[in-house]
Amino acid sequence: MDIDAKLALLDDDSTYLAQLSDGLGEHGFGVVPFDNGPALLEYLDEGGKADCMVLDWRLERGSGLDVLVRARRRGLTTPAVFFTGLPATDYESVALDSGAADFVDKSRGVDILARRIRLIIDSGKAAETSAIEEEVRVGRLRLRPQVCRAYWDSTDLNLTVTEFRIVMALGSSAGEYVSYRAIYDCVHTAGFIAGSGEDGYRTNVRSSMKRIRNKFRAIDDAFNEIENFPAFGYRWQGTSSGNRNQ
Repeated sequence: MDIDAKLALLDDDSTYLAQLSDGLGEHGFGVVPFDNGPALLEYLDEGGKADCMVLDWRLERGSGLDVLVRARRRGLTTPAVFFTGLPATDYESVALDSGAADFVDKSRGVDILARRIRLIIDSGKAAETSAIEEEVRVGRLRLRPQVCRAYWDSTDLNLTVTEFRIVMALGSSAGEYVSYRAIYDCVHTAGFIAGSGEDGYRTNVRSSMKRIRNKFRAIDDAFNEIENFPAFGYRWQGTSSGNRNQ
């Protein structure tokens, strides 16, 4: 089987780590296994290839969340998926707000995990192809999709990857409302439901939007560009333009 994507896999249960590595390998992934976070971070720091990180949450030393946070602080933008037995209602929002691309319960099995990873990697490759050297400007907001960076005037907002995707969705549709569902789908595959009840995902969206607004207001206390329509979603006021650098 041809291998077209490589995964950095973290789990400190050596038996399960071997089983999961084999399972993901059967789905066409090349797997580099790690039983501790520092080793995974060292691998990435030294230029080791990984199209996605697959992290367990609870480790004997530290946690997968610690690994993700440290990776983002080091400027590593490798997509991350949590594959854990911990309850999603307690941990999913924290994972996504910290920059994870997805959160999959171990009870879903390797087949579902592999599908989720494949969607994330494929969507990332498509975005890279269409957004190489492209910037989106919305008034004082400057977005650089190829590196997931956002600037208010000339100041980096230090958004997480998840926060950047949300701002990108709003900015690229400036002047139009983006639904709660569409905003949440920036993080998950379309149709994924989280929280209690059919509209439980709205709580996650509101939480993310509050953090995003606070990051803008830390730079500009008069910031008021994100407008909420409670029955539908949010919009970025104004219009956007795509500029390709030469």
